[in-house]
Amino acid sequence: MMDRREKWTKVRIRFVASLFVVAFAIVSARAVYLQVIKKEQLLKLAEKQHQGIIQLTPGRGDIYDCNKAPLAVSVEMDSCFAEPRNVENIPAAAALLAPVLGVSRDELLRKMQGSKNFCWLQRQVTPEKAQKVRDLEIEGIGFVKESKRFYPNAEIASHVIGFTGLDPAGLEGVELKYNATILGNTGYIVTERDALGRNVALKGMVVKKASKGQNVTLTLDKNIQYLAEKELAKAVLGSRAKAGIALVMEPQTGKILAMANYPNFNPNAYSDFGPQQLRDRAVADSFEPGSTFKVFLVAAALEEKIVTPREGFNCENGSYNIGGRTIHDTHRYGRLSVAEVLKYSSNIGAAKIGTRLGPERLYNYLRSFGFGERSGIDLPGEASGYLRGRNQWFGVDLATISFGQGVSANAVQIAAAISAIANGGVLMKPYVVEQISDDTGTVMQKITPQVRQRVVSPEVARTVARMLEGVTLPGGTGTNAAVDGYSVAGKTGTAQKVDPVTHGYSLDKRTASFVGFVPVENPRLTILVVIDEPKTSPYGGVVAAPAFQAIAQQTLCYLRIPPEKELKKRPEPVEVKNPVAEEQQMTAAEGVIEEAGEGSVMPNFRGMSMRQVMQTMEKRGLNVKLLGSGRAIEQNPQPGRKVGPSEPVWIKFAPAA
Repeated sequence: MMDRREKWTKVRIRFVASLFVVAFAIVSARAVYLQVIKKEQLLKLAEKQHQGIIQLTPGRGDIYDCNKAPLAVSVEMDSCFAEPRNVENIPAAAALLAPVLGVSRDELLRKMQGSKNFCWLQRQVTPEKAQKVRDLEIEGIGFVKESKRFYPNAEIASHVIGFTGLDPAGLEGVELKYNATILGNTGYIVTERDALGRNVALKGMVVKKASKGQNVTLTLDKNIQYLAEKELAKAVLGSRAKAGIALVMEPQTGKILAMANYPNFNPNAYSDFGPQQLRDRAVADSFEPGSTFKVFLVAAALEEKIVTPREGFNCENGSYNIGGRTIHDTHRYGRLSVAEVLKYSSNIGAAKIGTRLGPERLYNYLRSFGFGERSGIDLPGEASGYLRGRNQWFGVDLATISFGQGVSANAVQIAAAISAIANGGVLMKPYVVEQISDDTGTVMQKITPQVRQRVVSPEVARTVARMLEGVTLPGGTGTNAAVDGYSVAGKTGTAQKVDPVTHGYSLDKRTASFVGFVPVENPRLTILVVIDEPKTSPYGGVVAAPAFQAIAQQTLCYLRIPPEKELKKRPEPVEVKNPVAEEQQMTAAEGVIEEAGEGSVMPNFRGMSMRQVMQTMEKRGLNVKLLGSGRAIEQNPQPGRKVGPSEPVWIKFAPAA
């Protein structure tokens, strides 16, 4: 009996010992797994538990024009932060900082008395403010470098470039469309946390600096852009219009050389402007094209061989009843050839050509020219325009659409469609970004011209081009668009606007336009000018054509395109890289020159690089206009002078010899 008990006791001891051995082995294996195999992962998790990350503003790549002139750059600025746990007297610190930072004492108190031990006091402060804060020598107040977006040319090309927020994510224009490309990597600060997850101290300041994104080069030429903006502003102000658009395109490629809007805005202070000024009308607004549509009607009719340029149509002495509606011409025309229908812009002639072409074919050709759908330009917010489906055309619709009424398009669509005529009948995709490169200059992506489709034959395109040349010759509706020394093909447009209240056509509001290309035989430029609600005259040949002529004349001179024929008068030299003399003659409403603060003293910028100038500008609180690139060689006002409240402030740069 005793032996059985002893035997059972030994069994139990061995069993318990075995359990301990197994448990020890399991614990040991787990310890090896956690301390050896999972060591790195667990260390990172531990760090996350007792470290906090404060993100810094990422840098953005630069934006250049086609000649590598900077249009948007990023400048390093100081951002001021506080560690309230290390601030000995928070109310006293807030009282000292408030007048320097320009923030109320109560707001600074609220920030520093919050639950977190790290808080931003003010992001991206000027160098002058930063130095004043440093001079206070307050324990627990520090700075870190962040990136701020700056636009050195102020209003020039502002709608195309767009702007960014404080984030700094792109909010409009190229900045928005290419945000993922331009935006760099976020930097960060590491802080220590206590057991409750609260920040208690900074751990070594900046662990990783924010890095810049890729650079973008545009098809825009800053000098042509300036010319377009200057002449558009003159046209809008001269006609007392509501707004305007000017577009310059390379017809063979679809490159946008200039895209101007009036009114414009300064992207360095975009919050000071309303939505109407920030909107890129050339892309986002659609309007009835009016008589410019007759170009595409005639091209379609010639392509289908249902008319010839010299074939005549009875224009009914200026009044024609069709489908229960009376169509009028501005003059009483009798019999006009197809070429004269374009030259004199006869609505009745266009309606009769449209009737012969028929709704099915007209609709198909308009779609082929790109109407009724977005052009695909690489800018945000493009309007598709409005072209009703063929099955929705009733009564007089065929006649009115033939002369551009009852249909709408944006400026880019119209310019691209006219460019198809200039380009031998081939429609190109318009674009504004030419290439993407990294900070070393290595090209990451090159954008090449893209053919959308052939619309008409080269023969028809040449025929229409020669017919459009008659519009700018004596007797045509676009004689004001004629360019001395060059042949011009173009078309005027005048369209009634729809009244938003009555939904009918307004009695007095018009959109006046002129679109064309130059020279006729070897087109280099397609130019469109649109004037919205002009007061002096409703006709595109009166208010838009002169702006077309001025832009074309100066751009041809700037590009050194030789004239085709003898000049009637000696051309004046075009100096677009230093346009201050012209700008001083323009009214402040044009918004080309940004005024500096009254009483600011002009520093000596001569010999400085563009980046040094921008840093000095931030420190002095000056908003200057930068012209050219390289080193500063000339400035206005002169060094040491006080800047007047309405005095233009500019600096001219040139490459170092």
